[in-house]
Amino acid sequence: MSSPDIVPTHDSTTPAVSVRNLWKVFGPKAESIPGSADADLAPAELKDKTGCVAAVRDVSFDVAPGEVFVVMGLSGSGKSTLVRCITRLIEPTAGDVLVEGDNLSSADEKKLRELRRNRFSMVFQHFGLLPHRRVIDNVAYGLEVRGDDKASRLARAQEVIDLVSLNGFENSYPDQLSGGMQQRVGLARALAGDPDIMFFDEPFSALDPLIRRGMQDEVLRLHHEVGKTMVFITHDLSEALRLGDRIAIMRNGRLVQVGRPDELVGAPADDYVADFTRDIPRSHVLTMRWIMRPPRPEEALDGPEVSPDMIIRDSIGPITSASGPARIVQDGQLLGVVDRDDLLTVIAGGQS
Repeated sequence: MSSPDIVPTHDSTTPAVSVRNLWKVFGPKAESIPGSADADLAPAELKDKTGCVAAVRDVSFDVAPGEVFVVMGLSGSGKSTLVRCITRLIEPTAGDVLVEGDNLSSADEKKLRELRRNRFSMVFQHFGLLPHRRVIDNVAYGLEVRGDDKASRLARAQEVIDLVSLNGFENSYPDQLSGGMQQRVGLARALAGDPDIMFFDEPFSALDPLIRRGMQDEVLRLHHEVGKTMVFITHDLSEALRLGDRIAIMRNGRLVQVGRPDELVGAPADDYVADFTRDIPRSHVLTMRWIMRPPRPEEALDGPEVSPDMIIRDSIGPITSASGPARIVQDGQLLGVVDRDDLLTVIAGGQS
């Protein structure tokens, strides 16, 4: 499926996406803001002094191959601008974006077009389906633009239609489908070109809660089955915690904290992150690592053996039914123990 114009430059150690010192400034003489004395001004002060708005401020992070990396923040935090800069749907003011080793920031129009067709794809909140085309033709559209012959593109479109559980609706038109089914068409269209990386810009925020959860399940299933690297933008913390291997929280264009879900809940970087995660049940996110303790001299170490990465909620059954504390073991080494009282402290809302 790869284009002959794209020569992979990456190996297993190369980040799928690498963002370095990325800025997006809107306003007069925007390019003068990064690296200047004004760069650290608060948003209102920067606007008053220069007439500029810094939507993305000096952002750097890496996304590992096969990772689901979630960027979240409130409205106006810069998350959607960030993903549009990464894909160069809008031009960054400064900084670099590398996709599997290829620098998008210096790519000409031809190479950028080829990278979009072959290396990465996007799923948006607004489905953008062609109303006069059947589902199968919508899914195959990117392959048609790429120049694939009709037989091969329809065969590939059918494969991904089956993958997203839309079989039987190949010949339907978009207005005959529910919102959730239309988003499945958008998801299938993004998968059709077999991209290495998929970018999602709040794709489910317009859907009803039950449909939204179903689409989250679909993303998790597809990630498990096809193993794509995914960069997912959302304003919903519950969605971020459910989907993300790691989560980046943005505020006023900057990254406030990047970490695993348990790190954000268990060790928030500041009050802003703590406020974000305050209402999340700790037992649903934290693992045994966060509550294990050294064994006491009088304790018999005859309880069940539990992984340090087990979620607290999932450990309730085996630990509460055991006669002694659970042994937290990794690679044959005892890391600590957890008993019923330790669990109850966290479940009741106590500090770990």
